[in-house]
Amino acid sequence: MQDKGVLYRIAGPVVVAKGIKARMYDVVRVGNEKLMGEVIQIDGDKTIIQVYEDTSGIKPGEPVTNTGEPLKVELGPGMLGSIYDGIQRPLPVLIKKMGSFITRGVDEPGLDQNRKWKFRATAKKGDSVSGGSILGEVEENPGIIHRIMVPPNQKGKIAELSSGDFKVTDIIGKLDNGFELRLKQHWPVRLERPVAQKMKPEAPLITGQRVFDALFPLAKGGVAAIPGPFGAGKTVSQQQLAKWSDADIIVYVGCGERGNEMTEVLTEFPELTDPRSGKPLMNRTVLIANTSNMPVAAREASIYTGVTIAEYYRDMGYSVALMADSTSRWAEAMREISSRLEEMPGEEGYPAYLSTRLAQFYERAGRVLPLGTKHEGSVSIIGAVSPPGGDFSEPVTQGTLRVTKCFWALDAKLAQRRHFPSINWLTSYSLYLGTLSDWFSANVAPDWTSHVSEIMSILQEEEKLLEIVQLVGSDALPERQQILLQVARMIREILLQQNAFHEIDTFSELKKSYLIMKTILHFSKAANESLDRGARVQSILDVKSKDKLAEVKFVKEYEKFISNVVKDMDAEFGKL
Repeated sequence: MQDKGVLYRIAGPVVVAKGIKARMYDVVRVGNEKLMGEVIQIDGDKTIIQVYEDTSGIKPGEPVTNTGEPLKVELGPGMLGSIYDGIQRPLPVLIKKMGSFITRGVDEPGLDQNRKWKFRATAKKGDSVSGGSILGEVEENPGIIHRIMVPPNQKGKIAELSSGDFKVTDIIGKLDNGFELRLKQHWPVRLERPVAQKMKPEAPLITGQRVFDALFPLAKGGVAAIPGPFGAGKTVSQQQLAKWSDADIIVYVGCGERGNEMTEVLTEFPELTDPRSGKPLMNRTVLIANTSNMPVAAREASIYTGVTIAEYYRDMGYSVALMADSTSRWAEAMREISSRLEEMPGEEGYPAYLSTRLAQFYERAGRVLPLGTKHEGSVSIIGAVSPPGGDFSEPVTQGTLRVTKCFWALDAKLAQRRHFPSINWLTSYSLYLGTLSDWFSANVAPDWTSHVSEIMSILQEEEKLLEIVQLVGSDALPERQQILLQVARMIREILLQQNAFHEIDTFSELKKSYLIMKTILHFSKAANESLDRGARVQSILDVKSKDKLAEVKFVKEYEKFISNVVKDMDAEFGKL
């Protein structure tokens, strides 16, 4: 029986009810319009609730009903290609119902309840199954198999199971304990889905962005943060990663972003072609749109909704990449709710538990062996952070840094110089370099790691020299250092800069990145050897083939092009 109470006090999205016996994080229905809310504090006979919708116009004395259930998402076929809000209401369905402005109190299930799916059972009657065991398959989108699993908290023997065309609500079979099996399952968003074993990340998430793949790689199952000031290119970087990374499934959470940015994602993603299959990219993407003018409480929930959907696909044995853009807006939502609860504020007004919440969210990433299956899966989380004024010492950036092993720092100065992606190579780092070096040696080239460290040391050396250059000019430097500055410039302009909007340069495979590094270092070595043989530094810097190398970014047949450049380079150095 649902217990009922009444509204006692209202402060924006935080309301207080009396007369209900609720547990923490129970979902309740508030007011005559039955607005959805969640219990976040219990104080004696008073229950404090955060409401996921606008509360203007509701008044004390209106009814409050407790559902007795935590906030759950519906997991099953039909999620890929969907666009949800923060609490998994499908936005296209709401638009058909109400037009462009969503009215309050409207509820819609996350999955299409009328569509029929062709289910092919792979388990059979009498099989012993437990949480995570695969019962059968549904082709969710062309080429993407959705594995139907036993919910994590169930086990037993299959009493019956049938193949055929089913809706997500239909019963497809039963366990001997009477539990009814369906194509869908529910899972509370704040609870991590259990796994058999967490494993060490050993393969990189290939992004096709040279600066990430070469200098600061992210492992599959790893966590990365992209902090950067306004206009430095966080959203474009996130979208590039969503388009090109070699994850099987993409979950993109637009959390509190500007409406026009989210519109760009919503209009652009359905038109993009997946480079792997040639089909629309939306076929393997789930979008969660929660713009900055939507209620703050739903923004706080959207991150958990996204990560729960990601874990569900991970349990099928897929590698999933979750883009959270941006976690700062999520933290701001927590700060707003916390201040309405009159909690003791921490640093810069954020709640004292900010770091814990950030850690809990990022800790849900990982490479795992899911329950009941031998397919390994992974969730990689890439969180954008928007520090006010680009100040990386603020609490959200610092809290994120403690838990992420990959830090891609965006720099406003680089963005102003039109150097994109504007990743600052001196402040960024990746702690996965050592773990992934074996993979790169085996799969790309044995000398990959030594090339990367040589390139990093040239860039660091350049930074020291630039201060002297500003005082006395580059001509006053010793000859070797003039060559080093030229090599560093080639690294910056050819390797690190990449045009997201050019059809060829938008994606760079690992082999191409490796050959570019190798050729630049080849030039460096040849230039220094010519200097030892007595060549003049000016004639070394005038070598024409080095300028031709810049064109490699826009060439499809890059291997042939690079080998020609190297031949020309060797011929020119031979004449010096």
